[in-house]
Amino acid sequence: MVVYIDLIFITNLLIDGALLWLTAWMRKQRPSWWRLITSAAIGALYVVMMFVPQLSFMYTFMLKIGLSLIMLWVAFGFGSLQHYIRNMGAFYMINFAAAGGIIGIHYLLQNSGEIFSGIWFTASGGLSFELKIGFWFTFILVFVILLWFKLVQSTRRTLENRHTYIGEVKVQIGDYSVSCKGLLDTGNQLNDPLTRIPVMIMEASLWEDRLPPSWKGRLAGGEPDKLVLELDGTDFEWQDRLRLVPYRGVNRDVAFMLAIKPDVVEIRIGDQVSQATRVLIGLDGGQLSHERTYQAIIHPDLIQDRQETDSSSPLSVAQTTHTHS
Repeated sequence: MVVYIDLIFITNLLIDGALLWLTAWMRKQRPSWWRLITSAAIGALYVVMMFVPQLSFMYTFMLKIGLSLIMLWVAFGFGSLQHYIRNMGAFYMINFAAAGGIIGIHYLLQNSGEIFSGIWFTASGGLSFELKIGFWFTFILVFVILLWFKLVQSTRRTLENRHTYIGEVKVQIGDYSVSCKGLLDTGNQLNDPLTRIPVMIMEASLWEDRLPPSWKGRLAGGEPDKLVLELDGTDFEWQDRLRLVPYRGVNRDVAFMLAIKPDVVEIRIGDQVSQATRVLIGLDGGQLSHERTYQAIIHPDLIQDRQETDSSSPLSVAQTTHTHS
């Protein structure tokens, strides 16, 4: 059997580097590249040493744990005991996820005959399993699993961060009210240009039972001014509450949004409750969230005593004007 030491070293260097990089991403740290490369090289050298018979004593549980601790110290430093333990926990979790994913997919791709041929009974009556996984299969799959793990974690983080900006919205017009989930958009600066009244955007479908039947499905097509003109001579109880708010769309052309003047809007985010009467409700004909996690976009001026946040936050869905089309 021919063993290519250089290929084994480079492969483990890349795998260890990917594991350390993902650990840094998960712990929101930015170690220098030389630290990650040096730490990965230590791990790769340890694997190469298994081919030296005189060093077989190094392949014990305690020495493996000790080596991983050295790798983490080289890559991220010590900082504090708490910081070090959290790095260690993240590193082991990613390693176990990658190893478990490789074994799971390996058995998923095998047929029943291949699986049972690798199982036999031991002298003590227990079961023993033989595991043979190809080199290139392992090498390719470890990066696929790590990217998959990162995607899942990234999606989870985004949802967690978004939920901290989501609140309950209740809009009252006379004896009629509409409630839904709303996303606080720190970059939303949509205001009525004449009165400077802030505009909170809601899905028009929430108001369908009170809007004219002829409007159903037509708000998404644009030109709300034509809808308003069609009301001439009709009996629509909220006709005097309607407004046309100009804004710049994605293509930078000036468009109009149909808005309603409510009596009061109540917004609850966490333990904070805010009420506003100086507000317009812009009606959007589409869906504001494909996941249906919210149906309204809350203007930041409607939140009283809010903490200052960066308007360039990744949660911002509009910068200086409403850009939903």
